[in-house]
Amino acid sequence: MAASELFAELHGIVKRFGGVTALNGVSVAIQRGTVHSFIGENGAGKSTLGKILAGAYRPDAGRIVIEGVTHSFAGPHDALEAGIATIQQEIALVPGRTVIENVFLGREASVLGFVKRRQLLDEYRRLSERTGFDIAPQALVRELRIADQQKVEIMRAVARKAELIILDEPTAALTPEETENLMNVISGLKIEGVTVVFVSHYLEEVLAISDTITILRNGEHVRTGPAAVESKESLIQGMLGKDLASEFPERRGAPGSGEPVLEVRGLSTPNGVVDVGFEVRRGEIVGVAGLVGAGRSELLAGIFGADLRASGEVLVDGAPTRVRTPRDAIASRIALIPEDRKASGLFLRRSLRENISLASLRRFTRLGWIRKSLEARATRAELEALDIRPAIPEKEVGLLSGGNQQKALFAKWLATDPRVLLVDEPTRGVDVGAKFAIYEILTHWVSDGRGMVVVSSDVEELLGLADRILVLRHGRVVAAFARDEASKEKIMAAAFGAESAALEGQLK
Repeated sequence: MAASELFAELHGIVKRFGGVTALNGVSVAIQRGTVHSFIGENGAGKSTLGKILAGAYRPDAGRIVIEGVTHSFAGPHDALEAGIATIQQEIALVPGRTVIENVFLGREASVLGFVKRRQLLDEYRRLSERTGFDIAPQALVRELRIADQQKVEIMRAVARKAELIILDEPTAALTPEETENLMNVISGLKIEGVTVVFVSHYLEEVLAISDTITILRNGEHVRTGPAAVESKESLIQGMLGKDLASEFPERRGAPGSGEPVLEVRGLSTPNGVVDVGFEVRRGEIVGVAGLVGAGRSELLAGIFGADLRASGEVLVDGAPTRVRTPRDAIASRIALIPEDRKASGLFLRRSLRENISLASLRRFTRLGWIRKSLEARATRAELEALDIRPAIPEKEVGLLSGGNQQKALFAKWLATDPRVLLVDEPTRGVDVGAKFAIYEILTHWVSDGRGMVVVSSDVEELLGLADRILVLRHGRVVAAFARDEASKEKIMAAAFGAESAALEGQLK
Protein backbone atom coordinates (compact mmCIF):
# COMPACT_ATOMS: atom_id res chain seq x y z
CA MET A 1 0.00 0.00 0.00
CA ALA A 2 1.44 3.40 -0.97
CA ALA A 3 2.22 5.77 1.89
CA SER A 4 -0.12 8.38 0.38
CA GLU A 5 -3.05 5.99 0.79
CA LEU A 6 -2.51 5.56 4.52
CA PHE A 7 -4.02 7.77 7.19
CA ALA A 8 -2.92 5.98 10.38
CA GLU A 9 -0.29 3.38 11.22
CA LEU A 10 0.16 1.56 14.52
CA HIS A 11 3.57 -0.09 14.87
CA GLY A 12 4.39 -2.68 17.55
CA ILE A 13 1.84 -1.39 20.07
CA VAL A 14 2.21 -2.83 23.58
CA LYS A 15 -0.18 -2.04 26.44
CA ARG A 16 -0.15 -3.51 29.93
CA PHE A 17 -2.59 -3.09 32.81
CA GLY A 18 -0.80 -4.23 35.94
CA GLY A 19 0.43 -7.74 35.24
CA VAL A 20 -1.93 -8.25 32.28
CA THR A 21 -0.72 -7.61 28.73
CA ALA A 22 -3.71 -6.27 26.79
CA LEU A 23 -1.79 -5.71 23.53
CA ASN A 24 1.45 -7.41 22.58
CA GLY A 25 3.26 -5.87 19.61
CA VAL A 26 0.21 -5.11 17.44
CA SER A 27 0.81 -3.43 14.07
CA VAL A 28 -2.05 -2.20 11.84
CA ALA A 29 -2.23 0.16 8.83
CA ILE A 30 -5.48 2.06 8.21
CA GLN A 31 -6.23 3.28 4.71
CA ARG A 32 -7.67 6.74 4.16
CA GLY A 33 -11.40 6.97 3.34
CA THR A 34 -12.25 3.37 4.31
CA VAL A 35 -14.14 1.55 7.06
CA HIS A 36 -11.60 -0.53 9.01
CA SER A 37 -13.03 -2.85 11.69
CA PHE A 38 -11.31 -4.22 14.81
CA ILE A 39 -12.85 -7.48 16.02
CA GLY A 40 -12.10 -10.10 18.66
CA GLU A 41 -13.50 -11.68 21.77
CA ASN A 42 -14.09 -9.51 24.83
CA GLY A 43 -10.65 -9.00 26.28
CA ALA A 44 -8.92 -9.53 22.93
CA GLY A 45 -7.69 -5.91 22.89
CA LYS A 46 -9.86 -4.35 20.17
CA SER A 47 -11.24 -1.51 22.32
CA THR A 48 -7.82 -0.95 23.90
CA LEU A 49 -6.28 -0.54 20.44
CA GLY A 50 -9.00 1.93 19.51
CA LYS A 51 -8.44 3.93 22.72
CA ILE A 52 -4.71 4.11 22.05
CA LEU A 53 -5.39 5.49 18.58
CA ALA A 54 -7.84 7.97 20.15
CA GLY A 55 -5.32 9.14 22.77
CA ALA A 56 -7.33 7.79 25.72
CA TYR A 57 -4.53 5.33 26.59
CA ARG A 58 -0.80 5.77 26.12
CA PRO A 59 1.02 2.70 24.80
CA ASP A 60 3.85 1.18 26.84
CA ALA A 61 5.76 0.58 23.60
CA GLY A 62 5.28 1.16 19.89
CA ARG A 63 4.62 4.10 17.57
CA ILE A 64 1.55 5.91 16.23
CA VAL A 65 2.00 7.48 12.81
CA ILE A 66 -0.64 9.84 11.37
CA GLU A 67 -0.21 10.91 7.75
CA GLY A 68 3.48 10.05 7.89
CA VAL A 69 4.19 11.93 11.15
CA THR A 70 4.94 10.09 14.41
CA HIS A 71 2.77 11.24 17.33
CA SER A 72 2.79 10.75 21.08
CA PHE A 73 -0.71 11.56 22.29
CA ALA A 74 -0.95 12.78 25.89
CA GLY A 75 -4.73 12.61 25.72
CA PRO A 76 -7.79 12.69 23.43
CA HIS A 77 -7.27 16.41 22.77
CA ASP A 78 -3.92 15.68 21.13
CA ALA A 79 -5.53 12.99 18.98
CA LEU A 80 -8.27 15.43 17.97
CA GLU A 81 -5.61 17.94 16.91
CA ALA A 82 -4.30 15.19 14.61
CA GLY A 83 -7.79 14.70 13.13
CA ILE A 84 -8.97 11.72 15.24
CA ALA A 85 -12.25 11.68 17.17
CA THR A 86 -13.82 8.80 19.08
CA ILE A 87 -17.40 7.90 19.95
CA GLN A 88 -17.58 5.44 22.83
CA GLN A 89 -20.38 3.02 23.65
CA GLU A 90 -21.09 5.16 26.73
CA ILE A 91 -22.29 8.48 25.31
CA ALA A 92 -20.05 11.40 26.41
CA LEU A 93 -22.33 14.42 26.05
CA VAL A 94 -23.52 17.07 28.51
CA PRO A 95 -27.09 15.89 29.18
CA GLY A 96 -28.41 19.21 30.53
CA ARG A 97 -27.26 21.18 27.47
CA THR A 98 -28.88 21.54 24.07
CA VAL A 99 -27.90 19.67 20.93
CA ILE A 100 -26.26 22.72 19.33
CA GLU A 101 -24.32 23.50 22.51
CA ASN A 102 -22.95 19.96 22.60
CA VAL A 103 -22.06 19.94 18.90
CA PHE A 104 -19.96 23.11 19.14
CA LEU A 105 -18.78 22.71 22.74
CA GLY A 106 -15.33 24.28 23.11
CA ARG A 107 -15.29 25.89 19.66
CA GLU A 108 -18.18 28.35 19.79
CA ALA A 109 -17.88 31.41 17.55
CA SER A 110 -17.78 34.44 19.86
CA VAL A 111 -16.99 38.14 20.06
CA LEU A 112 -15.70 39.62 23.35
CA GLY A 113 -16.88 36.50 25.14
CA PHE A 114 -20.41 36.56 23.66
CA VAL A 115 -21.44 33.57 21.57
CA LYS A 116 -22.51 34.45 18.01
CA ARG A 117 -25.68 32.35 18.09
CA ARG A 118 -26.92 33.13 14.59
CA GLN A 119 -23.59 32.13 13.08
CA LEU A 120 -23.64 28.88 15.10
CA LEU A 121 -27.19 28.15 13.99
CA ASP A 122 -26.26 28.67 10.32
CA GLU A 123 -23.27 26.35 10.75
CA TYR A 124 -25.47 23.77 12.50
CA ARG A 125 -27.95 23.80 9.61
CA ARG A 126 -25.15 23.21 7.10
CA LEU A 127 -23.84 20.38 9.27
CA SER A 128 -27.32 18.86 9.53
CA GLU A 129 -27.70 18.91 5.74
CA ARG A 130 -24.26 17.36 5.30
CA THR A 131 -24.91 14.46 7.69
CA GLY A 132 -28.61 14.07 6.92
CA PHE A 133 -29.51 14.32 10.63
CA ASP A 134 -32.76 16.09 11.42
CA ILE A 135 -32.38 16.88 15.13
CA ALA A 136 -33.80 20.07 16.65
CA PRO A 137 -30.80 22.22 17.66
CA GLN A 138 -32.47 23.45 20.88
CA ALA A 139 -33.53 19.99 22.11
CA LEU A 140 -31.99 18.92 25.41
CA VAL A 141 -29.62 15.97 24.96
CA ARG A 142 -31.03 14.10 27.98
CA GLU A 143 -34.44 13.98 26.26
CA LEU A 144 -33.07 12.30 23.11
CA ARG A 145 -33.01 8.58 22.35
CA ILE A 146 -29.63 6.87 22.45
CA ALA A 147 -29.56 6.70 18.64
CA ASP A 148 -30.07 10.46 18.38
CA GLN A 149 -27.45 11.14 21.07
CA GLN A 150 -25.06 9.08 18.96
CA LYS A 151 -25.88 11.26 15.96
CA VAL A 152 -25.05 14.34 18.05
CA GLU A 153 -21.63 12.85 18.82
CA ILE A 154 -21.03 12.18 15.13
CA MET A 155 -22.05 15.74 14.27
CA ARG A 156 -19.63 17.02 16.91
CA ALA A 157 -16.82 14.94 15.40
CA VAL A 158 -17.60 16.22 11.89
CA ALA A 159 -17.83 19.80 13.17
CA ARG A 160 -14.34 19.42 14.62
CA LYS A 161 -13.14 18.39 11.16
CA ALA A 162 -12.21 14.88 12.27
CA GLU A 163 -10.61 12.91 9.45
CA LEU A 164 -10.82 9.61 11.32
CA ILE A 165 -13.75 8.69 13.57
CA ILE A 166 -13.55 5.70 15.91
CA LEU A 167 -16.92 4.06 16.71
CA ASP A 168 -16.63 1.67 19.68
CA GLU A 169 -19.56 -0.78 19.86
CA PRO A 170 -21.89 1.85 18.37
CA THR A 171 -24.90 -0.43 17.82
CA ALA A 172 -24.99 -2.17 21.22
CA ALA A 173 -27.96 -0.09 22.45
CA LEU A 174 -29.70 0.48 19.09
CA THR A 175 -32.77 -1.11 17.57
CA PRO A 176 -32.40 -2.87 14.17
CA GLU A 177 -33.87 0.16 12.41
CA GLU A 178 -31.53 2.55 14.22
CA THR A 179 -28.59 0.26 13.39
CA GLU A 180 -29.49 0.36 9.71
CA ASN A 181 -29.64 4.15 9.83
CA LEU A 182 -26.19 4.26 11.46
CA MET A 183 -24.78 2.01 8.75
CA ASN A 184 -26.08 4.48 6.16
CA VAL A 185 -24.42 7.33 8.06
CA ILE A 186 -21.08 5.48 8.09
CA SER A 187 -21.37 4.88 4.35
CA GLY A 188 -22.01 8.58 3.85
CA LEU A 189 -18.96 9.54 5.91
CA LYS A 190 -16.80 7.22 3.81
CA ILE A 191 -18.08 8.81 0.58
CA GLU A 192 -16.99 12.18 1.96
CA GLY A 193 -13.48 10.80 2.53
CA VAL A 194 -13.72 10.34 6.30
CA THR A 195 -11.92 7.26 7.63
CA VAL A 196 -13.93 5.14 10.09
CA VAL A 197 -12.58 2.63 12.61
CA PHE A 198 -15.48 0.34 13.59
CA VAL A 199 -15.00 -1.66 16.82
CA SER A 200 -17.70 -4.30 17.20
CA HIS A 201 -18.52 -7.90 18.04
CA TYR A 202 -21.57 -7.99 15.73
CA LEU A 203 -20.05 -9.91 12.85
CA GLU A 204 -22.93 -9.43 10.41
CA GLU A 205 -22.57 -5.65 10.75
CA VAL A 206 -18.79 -5.85 10.43
CA LEU A 207 -19.06 -7.83 7.19
CA ALA A 208 -21.73 -5.51 5.80
CA ILE A 209 -19.94 -2.20 6.41
CA SER A 210 -16.19 -2.91 6.38
CA ASP A 211 -13.57 -2.55 3.69
CA THR A 212 -10.85 -4.06 5.88
CA ILE A 213 -10.98 -6.20 9.03
CA THR A 214 -8.32 -6.69 11.71
CA ILE A 215 -8.72 -9.72 13.98
CA LEU A 216 -7.21 -9.72 17.48
CA ARG A 217 -6.92 -12.66 19.86
CA ASN A 218 -5.54 -12.49 23.42
CA GLY A 219 -3.86 -9.17 22.66
CA GLU A 220 -2.13 -10.52 19.56
CA HIS A 221 -2.64 -9.52 15.93
CA VAL A 222 -4.09 -12.51 14.05
CA ARG A 223 -4.55 -11.00 10.60
CA THR A 224 -5.69 -7.96 8.63
CA GLY A 225 -7.33 -8.33 5.25
CA PRO A 226 -10.17 -7.37 2.92
CA ALA A 227 -13.68 -7.90 4.28
CA ALA A 228 -14.70 -9.28 0.89
CA VAL A 229 -12.76 -12.51 1.45
CA GLU A 230 -14.11 -13.11 4.97
CA SER A 231 -17.25 -14.85 6.21
CA LYS A 232 -18.83 -15.12 9.63
CA GLU A 233 -17.30 -18.59 9.98
CA SER A 234 -13.80 -17.44 9.01
CA LEU A 235 -13.99 -14.51 11.43
CA ILE A 236 -15.09 -16.78 14.28
CA GLN A 237 -12.24 -19.16 13.50
CA GLY A 238 -9.79 -16.26 13.58
CA MET A 239 -11.17 -14.83 16.82
CA LEU A 240 -11.32 -18.11 18.72
CA GLY A 241 -8.51 -20.03 17.06
CA LYS A 242 -10.97 -22.85 16.39
CA ASP A 243 -14.17 -23.55 14.50
CA LEU A 244 -17.48 -23.09 16.27
CA ALA A 245 -19.41 -26.03 14.86
CA SER A 246 -22.76 -24.86 16.19
CA GLU A 247 -23.70 -21.51 17.66
CA PHE A 248 -26.10 -23.20 20.08
CA PRO A 249 -25.32 -26.19 22.32
CA GLU A 250 -27.35 -29.37 22.10
CA ARG A 251 -30.23 -29.75 24.53
CA ARG A 252 -30.29 -32.77 26.81
CA GLY A 253 -33.50 -34.66 27.49
CA ALA A 254 -37.00 -33.78 26.27
CA PRO A 255 -37.49 -30.09 27.12
CA GLY A 256 -40.88 -28.92 28.28
CA SER A 257 -42.36 -32.36 28.83
CA GLY A 258 -43.04 -32.08 32.57
CA GLU A 259 -45.51 -30.23 34.77
CA PRO A 260 -45.64 -26.41 34.69
CA VAL A 261 -42.97 -24.78 36.84
CA LEU A 262 -44.30 -21.27 36.09
CA GLU A 263 -47.87 -20.21 35.33
CA VAL A 264 -48.79 -16.61 34.48
CA ARG A 265 -52.52 -15.88 34.46
CA GLY A 266 -54.14 -12.66 33.23
CA LEU A 267 -51.14 -10.45 34.07
CA SER A 268 -51.59 -6.73 33.44
CA THR A 269 -49.38 -3.85 34.60
CA PRO A 270 -49.66 -0.05 34.47
CA ASN A 271 -46.60 -0.07 32.20
CA GLY A 272 -48.42 -1.62 29.26
CA VAL A 273 -48.70 -5.41 29.79
CA VAL A 274 -52.28 -6.44 28.99
CA ASP A 275 -53.90 -9.70 30.14
CA VAL A 276 -50.91 -11.95 29.42
CA GLY A 277 -51.14 -15.64 30.23
CA PHE A 278 -48.75 -18.51 29.53
CA GLU A 279 -46.93 -21.33 31.26
CA VAL A 280 -43.41 -22.72 31.32
CA ARG A 281 -42.95 -26.44 31.84
CA ARG A 282 -40.07 -28.07 33.65
CA GLY A 283 -36.95 -28.10 31.51
CA GLU A 284 -38.43 -25.61 29.06
CA ILE A 285 -37.12 -22.33 27.67
CA VAL A 286 -39.88 -19.98 26.50
CA GLY A 287 -38.73 -17.09 24.33
CA VAL A 288 -40.44 -13.70 24.12
CA ALA A 289 -40.14 -11.69 20.89
CA GLY A 290 -41.55 -8.34 19.83
CA LEU A 291 -40.60 -4.86 18.70
CA VAL A 292 -39.16 -2.20 21.00
CA GLY A 293 -42.03 -0.96 23.18
CA ALA A 294 -44.05 -4.16 22.82
CA GLY A 295 -43.87 -4.81 26.59
CA ARG A 296 -41.27 -7.59 26.73
CA SER A 297 -39.11 -6.19 29.56
CA GLU A 298 -42.24 -4.93 31.30
CA LEU A 299 -43.64 -8.49 31.29
CA LEU A 300 -40.57 -9.81 33.11
CA ALA A 301 -40.66 -6.90 35.55
CA GLY A 302 -44.33 -7.63 36.29
CA ILE A 303 -43.63 -11.30 37.02
CA PHE A 304 -40.63 -10.40 39.21
CA GLY A 305 -42.42 -7.71 41.21
CA ALA A 306 -40.20 -4.90 39.90
CA ASP A 307 -43.37 -3.35 38.40
CA LEU A 308 -46.73 -3.20 40.14
CA ARG A 309 -49.43 -5.52 38.87
CA ALA A 310 -52.84 -4.18 38.00
CA SER A 311 -54.21 -7.73 37.90
CA GLY A 312 -53.23 -11.33 37.43
CA GLU A 313 -51.39 -14.02 39.35
CA VAL A 314 -48.17 -16.02 39.14
CA LEU A 315 -47.75 -19.63 40.26
CA VAL A 316 -44.49 -21.52 40.84
CA ASP A 317 -44.68 -25.32 40.87
CA GLY A 318 -48.47 -25.02 41.06
CA ALA A 319 -48.47 -22.83 44.18
CA PRO A 320 -49.74 -19.23 44.01
CA THR A 321 -47.17 -16.58 44.91
CA ARG A 322 -47.59 -13.25 46.64
CA VAL A 323 -45.00 -11.31 44.66
CA ARG A 324 -45.25 -7.57 45.23
CA THR A 325 -41.53 -6.79 45.32
CA PRO A 326 -38.32 -8.37 44.00
CA ARG A 327 -37.65 -9.63 47.54
CA ASP A 328 -40.94 -11.56 47.37
CA ALA A 329 -39.89 -12.98 43.99
CA ILE A 330 -36.56 -14.21 45.37
CA ALA A 331 -38.42 -15.86 48.28
CA SER A 332 -40.69 -17.53 45.69
CA ARG A 333 -37.55 -18.75 43.86
CA ILE A 334 -37.90 -16.44 40.86
CA ALA A 335 -34.80 -14.62 39.56
CA LEU A 336 -34.39 -11.88 36.94
CA ILE A 337 -31.32 -11.18 34.79
CA PRO A 338 -31.91 -7.50 33.80
CA GLU A 339 -31.27 -6.06 30.36
CA ASP A 340 -28.65 -3.52 31.45
CA ARG A 341 -26.01 -5.13 33.65
CA LYS A 342 -24.25 -1.82 34.28
CA ALA A 343 -27.28 0.23 35.29
CA SER A 344 -29.35 -2.34 37.19
CA GLY A 345 -27.41 -5.60 37.44
CA LEU A 346 -23.98 -5.12 38.96
CA PHE A 347 -22.03 -2.76 41.20
CA LEU A 348 -19.05 -2.24 38.91
CA ARG A 349 -16.83 -0.72 41.61
CA ARG A 350 -17.41 -3.69 43.92
CA SER A 351 -15.75 -7.10 43.92
CA LEU A 352 -16.99 -10.33 42.37
CA ARG A 353 -17.55 -11.68 45.88
CA GLU A 354 -19.77 -8.76 46.88
CA ASN A 355 -21.75 -8.85 43.64
CA ILE A 356 -22.30 -12.60 43.45
CA SER A 357 -23.41 -12.97 47.06
CA LEU A 358 -25.63 -9.89 47.15
CA ALA A 359 -28.96 -11.49 46.18
CA SER A 360 -28.42 -14.46 48.51
CA LEU A 361 -26.68 -12.70 51.39
CA ARG A 362 -28.80 -14.39 54.06
CA ARG A 363 -26.96 -17.64 53.31
CA PHE A 364 -23.74 -16.06 54.54
CA THR A 365 -24.91 -14.11 57.60
CA ARG A 366 -25.11 -15.08 61.23
CA LEU A 367 -26.49 -12.77 63.89
CA GLY A 368 -26.26 -9.94 61.39
CA TRP A 369 -22.59 -10.54 60.52
CA ILE A 370 -21.37 -11.69 57.10
CA ARG A 371 -19.28 -14.85 57.28
CA LYS A 372 -16.74 -13.79 54.66
CA SER A 373 -14.89 -17.11 54.48
CA LEU A 374 -18.13 -18.94 53.65
CA GLU A 375 -19.06 -16.18 51.20
CA ALA A 376 -15.66 -16.42 49.48
CA ARG A 377 -15.88 -20.22 49.15
CA ALA A 378 -19.33 -19.97 47.56
CA THR A 379 -18.06 -17.23 45.23
CA ARG A 380 -15.12 -19.35 44.09
CA ALA A 381 -17.50 -22.22 43.35
CA GLU A 382 -19.63 -19.95 41.15
CA LEU A 383 -16.55 -18.53 39.40
CA GLU A 384 -15.37 -22.03 38.53
CA ALA A 385 -18.81 -23.30 37.53
CA LEU A 386 -19.38 -20.42 35.09
CA ASP A 387 -15.71 -20.13 34.02
CA ILE A 388 -15.47 -16.45 35.01
CA ARG A 389 -11.98 -15.09 34.40
CA PRO A 390 -9.98 -14.15 36.32
CA ALA A 391 -11.42 -16.39 39.07
CA ILE A 392 -10.41 -13.98 41.84
CA PRO A 393 -13.24 -13.23 44.32
CA GLU A 394 -11.83 -9.78 45.21
CA LYS A 395 -11.46 -8.69 41.56
CA GLU A 396 -13.39 -5.48 40.82
CA VAL A 397 -16.24 -6.34 38.43
CA GLY A 398 -15.79 -3.19 36.34
CA LEU A 399 -12.32 -4.38 35.34
CA LEU A 400 -13.67 -7.56 33.72
CA SER A 401 -14.53 -8.00 30.04
CA GLY A 402 -18.17 -7.63 29.02
CA GLY A 403 -18.63 -11.39 28.68
CA ASN A 404 -17.25 -12.07 32.15
CA GLN A 405 -19.38 -9.29 33.62
CA GLN A 406 -22.45 -10.92 32.09
CA LYS A 407 -21.48 -14.31 33.50
CA ALA A 408 -20.98 -12.68 36.92
CA LEU A 409 -24.54 -11.36 36.67
CA PHE A 410 -25.77 -14.90 35.98
CA ALA A 411 -23.72 -16.19 38.92
CA LYS A 412 -25.34 -13.63 41.22
CA TRP A 413 -28.84 -14.85 40.45
CA LEU A 414 -28.13 -18.55 40.02
CA ALA A 415 -26.66 -18.43 43.55
CA THR A 416 -30.22 -17.83 44.82
CA ASP A 417 -31.17 -21.34 43.57
CA PRO A 418 -34.25 -20.20 41.61
CA ARG A 419 -36.86 -22.48 40.09
CA VAL A 420 -37.67 -19.89 37.42
CA LEU A 421 -35.13 -17.69 35.67
CA LEU A 422 -36.27 -14.61 33.75
CA VAL A 423 -33.58 -13.41 31.32
CA ASP A 424 -33.69 -10.07 29.51
CA GLU A 425 -31.26 -9.82 26.54
CA PRO A 426 -28.86 -12.54 27.76
CA THR A 427 -25.99 -11.81 25.36
CA ARG A 428 -26.21 -8.07 24.77
CA GLY A 429 -22.74 -6.56 24.61
CA VAL A 430 -20.76 -9.83 24.54
CA ASP A 431 -18.71 -11.46 21.80
CA VAL A 432 -19.40 -14.70 19.95
CA GLY A 433 -17.23 -16.84 22.24
CA ALA A 434 -18.91 -15.52 25.39
CA LYS A 435 -22.30 -15.97 23.71
CA PHE A 436 -21.74 -19.69 23.30
CA ALA A 437 -20.61 -19.96 26.93
CA ILE A 438 -23.78 -18.18 28.09
CA TYR A 439 -25.95 -20.42 25.92
CA GLU A 440 -24.31 -23.43 27.56
CA ILE A 441 -25.08 -21.97 31.00
CA LEU A 442 -28.74 -21.46 30.07
CA THR A 443 -29.33 -24.86 28.49
CA HIS A 444 -27.50 -26.71 31.26
CA TRP A 445 -29.43 -24.83 33.94
CA VAL A 446 -32.87 -25.90 32.67
CA SER A 447 -31.80 -29.52 32.06
CA ASP A 448 -32.71 -30.65 35.58
CA GLY A 449 -36.33 -29.51 35.50
CA ARG A 450 -36.28 -25.75 36.08
CA GLY A 451 -37.93 -23.22 33.76
CA MET A 452 -36.78 -20.13 31.91
CA VAL A 453 -38.26 -17.14 30.08
CA VAL A 454 -35.89 -15.36 27.67
CA VAL A 455 -36.50 -11.94 26.12
CA SER A 456 -34.27 -11.10 23.16
CA SER A 457 -34.21 -8.63 20.28
CA ASP A 458 -32.18 -11.21 18.33
CA VAL A 459 -34.74 -13.47 16.64
CA GLU A 460 -32.01 -15.93 15.63
CA GLU A 461 -31.08 -16.25 19.29
CA LEU A 462 -34.66 -17.11 20.23
CA LEU A 463 -34.93 -19.63 17.39
CA GLY A 464 -31.75 -21.33 18.57
CA LEU A 465 -32.55 -21.36 22.29
CA ALA A 466 -36.29 -21.50 22.87
CA ASP A 467 -38.68 -24.46 22.85
CA ARG A 468 -41.60 -22.08 22.28
CA ILE A 469 -41.71 -18.43 21.29
CA LEU A 470 -44.38 -15.92 22.30
CA VAL A 471 -44.74 -12.71 20.32
CA LEU A 472 -45.86 -9.53 22.09
CA ARG A 473 -47.45 -6.55 20.40
CA HIS A 474 -48.79 -3.54 22.32
CA GLY A 475 -48.41 -5.51 25.54
CA ARG A 476 -50.47 -8.50 24.40
CA VAL A 477 -49.46 -11.98 23.27
CA VAL A 478 -50.44 -12.03 19.59
CA ALA A 479 -48.81 -15.29 18.53
CA ALA A 480 -47.11 -18.40 19.92
CA PHE A 481 -44.95 -20.82 17.95
CA ALA A 482 -43.53 -24.22 18.82
CA ARG A 483 -39.85 -24.73 18.05
CA ASP A 484 -40.47 -26.80 14.92
CA GLU A 485 -42.93 -24.30 13.41
CA ALA A 486 -41.23 -21.02 14.28
CA SER A 487 -39.42 -18.94 11.68
CA LYS A 488 -38.00 -15.44 11.53
CA GLU A 489 -40.59 -14.46 8.94
CA LYS A 490 -43.54 -15.66 11.05
CA ILE A 491 -42.24 -13.98 14.20
CA MET A 492 -41.62 -10.64 12.52
CA ALA A 493 -44.96 -10.74 10.71
CA ALA A 494 -46.73 -11.22 14.05
CA ALA A 495 -44.62 -8.52 15.73
CA PHE A 496 -45.50 -5.98 13.02
CA GLY A 497 -49.16 -7.08 12.94
CA ALA A 498 -48.84 -8.11 9.31
CA GLU A 499 -50.98 -11.15 9.91
CA SER A 500 -53.28 -12.41 12.67
CA ALA A 501 -52.09 -15.53 14.43
CA ALA A 502 -54.59 -18.01 15.80
CA LEU A 503 -53.88 -18.34 19.49
CA GLU A 504 -56.32 -21.02 20.46
CA GLY A 505 -54.44 -23.95 21.94
CA GLN A 506 -51.02 -22.38 21.33
CA LEU A 507 -50.34 -21.07 24.83
CA LYS A 508 -50.62 -24.46 26.57
